[in-house]
Amino acid sequence: MKSLAMFGTAAVAALAAVLVTTATPQAANAEGLKVPPAALVEKSASHREVAIVAGGCFWGVEGVYEHVNGVLDVTSGYAGGGAARADYESVSSGRTGKAEAVRIVFDPSRVSYAELLRIYFSVVADPTQVNRQGPDVGTQYRTAIFPQSASQARVARAYIAQLSKAHVFKRPIATRLETGRFAPAEAYHQDFMRKNPAHPYILVHDRPKVAALRRMFPDRWRG
Repeated sequence: MKSLAMFGTAAVAALAAVLVTTATPQAANAEGLKVPPAALVEKSASHREVAIVAGGCFWGVEGVYEHVNGVLDVTSGYAGGGAARADYESVSSGRTGKAEAVRIVFDPSRVSYAELLRIYFSVVADPTQVNRQGPDVGTQYRTAIFPQSASQARVARAYIAQLSKAHVFKRPIATRLETGRFAPAEAYHQDFMRKNPAHPYILVHDRPKVAALRRMFPDRWRG
């Protein structure tokens, strides 16, 4: 992942061609897979909660959740590992134990944590890929859920078990529940999809996910 300003016109065209040829089927055809609702949904009296998930490149994960009604704020960053601080260069080395992740602030009275996970498994990430998402390879691109409470842990654990038992996916779910602090990413990563809609990576891998969200979850869509 690089900022578009770092490429010349020819380089951007070449990168776009490479990304198209390496696109995953889901990113290429934007089909997604609408998974069943979670059987376990725990109600919350709060109007403000935090969820943290890792689903590959944080540009697209942030871009999807920014369009979910009930989500108040989304921040790209790094989660997992032992260090409290992180930066893009060190995390990209794959040696920090951290994953690219997003911090989602949401109103549980408008969208439940279980529904955020349903969107995660439906259009955000392929939970069967190990230490990668599409063309991005490395432990920093793993799928992971970072519960912020005992309630979130129960819901996430039960949902993964539910989807696994129902064989919703053709391969085993590799997504794991993890712990670890969240550190915001650099400013140029924040709202990257909104600020760079013509970036070749965004066009090939992330805009289809947002389109799938709008098509598959119209009741959750926020333009």
